[in-house]
Amino acid sequence: MDRWRIVRAFILGPLLEVVVPKPGNVNRYADFDDLSVYNFLFGDTAVVGIYYEAVKTAELIRRGLLSFREAGMGELIRRAVQSSREAQDANPNFGVVTLSIPLIMGMAIGRNMLEAREKAGLLIKESTVRDTIELYRAIRIANPKGVQAGVRYDVYSDESFRELFQDGINLARLAEISCERELIFCEWLNGYNLSYATFERLYGLIKVLPLEDAVVRAFIELLSENLDTLIIRKAGPGEAKLVRDKARKVLKGEMGVEEFDSFMREKGDLRNPGSLADVMAVSLSLLVLRGLRIEMREGRAWGVIESP
Repeated sequence: MDRWRIVRAFILGPLLEVVVPKPGNVNRYADFDDLSVYNFLFGDTAVVGIYYEAVKTAELIRRGLLSFREAGMGELIRRAVQSSREAQDANPNFGVVTLSIPLIMGMAIGRNMLEAREKAGLLIKESTVRDTIELYRAIRIANPKGVQAGVRYDVYSDESFRELFQDGINLARLAEISCERELIFCEWLNGYNLSYATFERLYGLIKVLPLEDAVVRAFIELLSENLDTLIIRKAGPGEAKLVRDKARKVLKGEMGVEEFDSFMREKGDLRNPGSLADVMAVSLSLLVLRGLRIEMREGRAWGVIESP
């Protein structure tokens, strides 16, 4: 698969995700006090060079010149997060970067989008403790909200580095430990099931709805079926379940999208569904990789994918 085709898809997907007016998220009509659409624009485009490097490294693995253990995913994630932070002052894309880099490399190693999932899983399985250390450094740079302190392998404790090496905690083992607290790690473990399922749902929805409407519909469906782990970390499981229940009401026609959006924002960013937004960003990247282009129809942008 062409290098720049992969990179473009994983840059454009997150940009589409942020501009679409999804309930509870930053978008082209709504910001939070400490996070705006501009943070995403600057942060998402700052990682282009790192993504390109990830593709080139993966090509060396495909050719047998590097092993899977030598992929250096942790360092790539850390450097991408650092590049994002140098371009702006918030944390708009740690989750997207962490989800995207293994899959980007899987795309360059595998023969198609489906095989990429398997290759991404192998990269995670064959990762090293050093990859985990670099991921921890990336988390410290991004400083995401709701990260629990005082736990085993505390990301903000220097002692955790010794513990990680002592216990041999690579990225796959870390994902097993952390899946309950962060949806991204569940995606690593289950072969990006939710991301690919959302991509398939979007693929169907864009045939009958304008692009923005399709994305909003798919996102509300995500919220109705999953508890967002960022909401859990910031506001507790009760709030996450309440968001899920309200999303279900929207799908039943018992609540309008605008009313739902107001509910999502009435406590500032506490109900901001960031983990599921990360999944949506990757799903849109897959849609772009599949051939998404835009057509204007009566003042609305429609997503079109031509048959191969």
